Amino acid sequence: MIEATDFIKPARNRGYDFYCGVPCSFLTPFINRALSDATLDYVAATSEGEAVAIAAGAWLAGRKTVVMCQNSGLGNAVNPLTSLNFPFRIPTLIITTLRGAPGLADEPQHELMGTITHPLLDLLDIRHAPFPTDQQTVEGALELATQDMDKRNLPYAFTMQKDSVADSPPGPGGPSPTISGRVQDLSDLTSPASRIDALACLLTVVPETAALIATTGKCGRELFTLADRQQHFYQVGSMGCAAAMGLGVALNTRKKTVIIDGDGALLMKMGTLATIGSYGPENLVHVVLDNGAYDSTGGQATVSSGIDFAQIAASSGYPQAYKCTSLSGFENAVSLAIQTSGPHFIHMKIAPGSAKNLGRPTIKPADVARRFKGFLGAAELPDQSN
Repeated sequence: MIEATDFIKPARNRGYDFYCGVPCSFLTPFINRALSDATLDYVAATSEGEAVAIAAGAWLAGRKTVVMCQNSGLGNAVNPLTSLNFPFRIPTLIITTLRGAPGLADEPQHELMGTITHPLLDLLDIRHAPFPTDQQTVEGALELATQDMDKRNLPYAFTMQKDSVADSPPGPGGPSPTISGRVQDLSDLTSPASRIDALACLLTVVPETAALIATTGKCGRELFTLADRQQHFYQVGSMGCAAAMGLGVALNTRKKTVIIDGDGALLMKMGTLATIGSYGPENLVHVVLDNGAYDSTGGQATVSSGIDFAQIAASSGYPQAYKCTSLSGFENAVSLAIQTSGPHFIHMKIAPGSAKNLGRPTIKPADVARRFKGFLGAAELPDQSN
């Protein structure tokens, strides 16, 4: 057994200073220490998949990250681990517990995952090792993990047995209380615009100093067709994770961060609205282009017609949310969001369908990630307007 600081301090010395996760009783002392350590950032996610995506965004913004979760939560994280971290080659250090491990008396819901945790990590192409429980072995374990991530640009996992870390009392830190925001209705009776016209409008308003993260499917494909820039991230997989990745970026850069989401994608992980509202990055603008359909898979209807996304976002802590049905209202909302502190939420109703003969991004995902990371790391030029 080690103290939490026996791991956290040498990990911090190697640059691991951004933690994100979902609690497990095995992790309690570890999370308590991370929350109380002023030299670390810890984001409490609503799901393990969200935590992986937040950490991916933080890595793109230059942080070295640690994701902590219960092993049952690995099932929740399989999608971003396989369709975000793997194709984009985004590493993160994972600490997953071993609930239900063979020989451990535990609750019945952990029995199967306790048996398959290591084989699952193998299938995910995530190399792993036991979490170090002796102070003398921590440095060596971190060295092996870091070398592997540096070489492969993929996650690496430590699997933590029960009572690996000594108890630690809870400390200050954590998300802020949620305060409801305001909804401004800019809707009119104009016929809904196409997604590509809405994206074109967005590009005319958003400054080139802003980072844009486009959700999977035809949203990213149309953005690439309109303009391919280093500040564009085309999230070709991990449906539902664009908002979480955008949060990870926005918390770690001063640049405006614009998430371009879809109704179907947002419905997958609506808990992220609460996480964004609670942590409240002022530079974040969350746009949802709602066509009421899963356009990339044949146009099947979503359930968005009965959802007031803007009101949900405002109730989740976004200070300002907008409803739009026309390009003029959308342009007005984006302009206001860019010029003022957020986070802002913009719900734009659009027509179903997409541009004909639509291509796909020709840049490999790993290259998209690295040029985007380079953009985020570049210093902003001083304002020459005066």
